Amino acid sequence: MMSANPYRQASFLTSASRTSQLPEDSLSEVAFAGRSNAGKSSAINTLCEQKALARTSKTPGRTQLINFFTIDDQGRSLVDLPGYGYAKVPENMRREWQQLMESYLSKRPQLKGLIIIMDIRHPLKEYDLQMLQWCDYMGTPVHILLTKADKLKTGAASQQVMYVRKAIKEAGYVASVQPFSALKKTGVNELKKVLDDWFEFGTQDESA
Repeated sequence: MMSANPYRQASFLTSASRTSQLPEDSLSEVAFAGRSNAGKSSAINTLCEQKALARTSKTPGRTQLINFFTIDDQGRSLVDLPGYGYAKVPENMRREWQQLMESYLSKRPQLKGLIIIMDIRHPLKEYDLQMLQWCDYMGTPVHILLTKADKLKTGAASQQVMYVRKAIKEAGYVASVQPFSALKKTGVNELKKVLDDWFEFGTQDESA
């Protein structure tokens, strides 16, 4: 029987700094990507109801590894990709991260979908658009999490969601969009539904 929130069981599996270190026993994965200061780690921790599963750094851009968190014994994993777009990161290091992420996104058959994290106040920056373009090219499903929604009033947050949806559609991309607040814990159930669908929770589990 699946728990109400299977992501509470998430635990650290391994880190990888190169593709040769990617775990072979992971069967299905959902990755989280986003700018270094967009609240990616906080979103993962809130989803999993854990305070320090994904480490939050006071120095954005410090995380250089792909971190894997296993959810269950069926081979499902959440994947925390290195934050991108932080100006203080040296160019050679940024290039290495980009190569690692491109290799992961293009050569990882286990990848079921990508959660792109954007600060609701500053969405669709250059690297966000590059990520959308890459996923469109690869045919990877995308769900956009507009974080820090508590920083805006309800009406303003709704306007930002509509703006992002319209901009994505006009650009020819396909992605679902939602507001999210790690502080207020809003939008968690909507995120869970997307993940449950990608991980096929409630289908193969019930038939087993």
